[in-house]
Amino acid sequence: MRKKITALLLAALTVGAVGLTGCSSNKDTSAPSTDSQETGDSQATDAEDTEATGDLEVIKVGASVTPHAEILAQVKDVLAEQGYDLQVVEYNDYVLPNTALEDEDLDANFFQHQPYLDDFNAENDTHLVSVASVHFEPFGLYAGKTASLDDLQEGATVAVPNDTTNEARALLLLEAQGLIKLKEGAGLTATVLDIEENPLNLEIKEIEAAQLVRSLPDVDIAAINGNYAAEGGLDVADAIAVEASDSLAADTYANVIVVKEGNEDSAKTKALVDAVLSDEVRSYIEETYGNAVIPVF
Repeated sequence: MRKKITALLLAALTVGAVGLTGCSSNKDTSAPSTDSQETGDSQATDAEDTEATGDLEVIKVGASVTPHAEILAQVKDVLAEQGYDLQVVEYNDYVLPNTALEDEDLDANFFQHQPYLDDFNAENDTHLVSVASVHFEPFGLYAGKTASLDDLQEGATVAVPNDTTNEARALLLLEAQGLIKLKEGAGLTATVLDIEENPLNLEIKEIEAAQLVRSLPDVDIAAINGNYAAEGGLDVADAIAVEASDSLAADTYANVIVVKEGNEDSAKTKALVDAVLSDEVRSYIEETYGNAVIPVF
């Protein structure tokens, strides 16, 4: 499975996809790209896109590279048969695909789970809603300078995502391994300030999620989102601890297709959702990613 995901990533690199986590540091990891256009061209109007693709109506979707953009690629032909040209704009961060959707530069996006979306809307006064739950990516603890949890020493450094919802998820995973104890009720809003017990005096280092794989040589362990782990060449089988596939997290953190409020029942949205939530896509996810990406439909 690790070889299969790695092969997919190498293939993505050869066709000019955005630089993945761990690639050259002179890349701007916040910049989007498309499979067939330069970044600047991705801002073309729908009218221009429609003209360029004949009679097909454009559906422009922002997505993380792995697995989201790869999953969407499986439905491009299906949507073309229905009169739609699916254009996937790839992002390597968690902010731009939401702001682009709010500004109506995108028709939808596919990269986040519901808790992150709720938090983003609250903090940025955006009006984005989920329309379908697609898959769950188990969050894992990965070895950096320390090979196992049993080998962690006093004052070891643990890297976690710096966005609110994913940091809470990382802390809950650390708590599940007995490394820390959080204040009662901290739950999905937990931060480092909610750590009540820290027997090893672990140093919790907050890092932007896309940079976590790159941080591994400098920290003892890191809690990494499933998609960024895959993009960085890691397999969930490499993790030294992982969320259970039948846990509450599998439901809470399912990745969702998101549109701007008011477009939930549009023809574009319905066509996109129906195409993604298909038996063919479920089989593709299971065969391609194994336990690293788990369909929830």
